[in-house]
Amino acid sequence: MHFTLYSRSYCHLCEDMLAALDALQGQGQRFTVDVIDVDADPALVERFDELVPVLYGDPAGDELCHYFLDEAAVRRYLAAWIAA
Repeated sequence: MHFTLYSRSYCHLCEDMLAALDALQGQGQRFTVDVIDVDADPALVERFDELVPVLYGDPAGDELCHYFLDEAAVRRYLAAWIAA
């Protein structure tokens, strides 16, 4: 299981979302998180800019949440992935 977190280096909300994801790992969920710095790519700045942090399970799919971790959405995504 893998998540993609669109983030930026000076963003406290980004740090908070990553910490919340890490806390889920401590509850028995196992996954990796790829943290992408939107400021490294002008196209990502244009797409996400003020929305960061933005979390995706599948970067080609729908956004799971932004600004704050939606734990229920993440758990639903994990359950669907396990069931597949």
